[in-house]
Amino acid sequence: MASEEKLLVADKSGDVYSFSVVEPQGCGKLELGHLSMLLDVAVSPDDRYVLTADRDEKIRVSWAAAPHSIESFCLGHTEFVSRIFVVPDHPELLLSSSGDRTLRLWEYRSGQELHCCHLTSLREPAEPWADKRFATSRITYWCQEGCVALLCDCIPVVYIFQLDAHRQQLGYRQQLAFQHRVWDIAFEEGQGLWVLQDCREAPLALCRPVDGWWQAVPENAALKKVSACLRGNWAMLEGAAGVDVGFSGLYKATFDNVTAYLRKKEERLQKRRQNPPPGPNGQAKKTKPGEASLRCSS
Repeated sequence: MASEEKLLVADKSGDVYSFSVVEPQGCGKLELGHLSMLLDVAVSPDDRYVLTADRDEKIRVSWAAAPHSIESFCLGHTEFVSRIFVVPDHPELLLSSSGDRTLRLWEYRSGQELHCCHLTSLREPAEPWADKRFATSRITYWCQEGCVALLCDCIPVVYIFQLDAHRQQLGYRQQLAFQHRVWDIAFEEGQGLWVLQDCREAPLALCRPVDGWWQAVPENAALKKVSACLRGNWAMLEGAAGVDVGFSGLYKATFDNVTAYLRKKEERLQKRRQNPPPGPNGQAKKTKPGEASLRCSS
């Protein structure tokens, strides 16, 4: 939270707990409850609102002082909401991503959707991951240029967008492709976009805009120093950052029970035709001509 007095933690059972930073040994306090699995939590810059994203496609905006009081819902996603992010220099705006492969911009206090970007429309059909389902695992923002970077969970690509707060919309700029799986991304003011990837030899990349086009910069002293530190702790890093975020099990599953039922019913009828039940005297009951077809039609 902005006050830096407590930390909010959401769990998969749908609860949000607060932990005191002043008293780190204290127990957590239950702040919010949900009926659905929570995937992300955010706090407004003025600490007035707690925003939660759940598996049931909803973003809930609650009052921090009275969590039972709901300010609004942001509704529009058609799959689980994987990440939410309140824009720091435009605190009335919220970014969200979902398993429906969209990036959306909201005025969260009213629950109004301002803009929607379909990530599937940004991919080339020839790309090896063109048919994959994916969800965003990280949203990060650069105040200096108003840039939004999006990392997806199973494709080695980072999407770059431009936020136009005045027109309340997002503009797609480019995508950065990498040879290795990307674990995480983060903007640093004055530096650029740091990219952590699954490559021991080159675990870190730094990207900056050059003539309006984002690209990796040559290795400098700061990059060498941090990369050397990462290589020295690679075993720990690989075990923590390399864990799958687990979005694959959160997608909606559809079940067609009617087709299976009709198939089994037809199998039972076929068996009865081949082996008719015995009559009153123990003999197999004879089927009259046309009776079998009449039973099937009924």
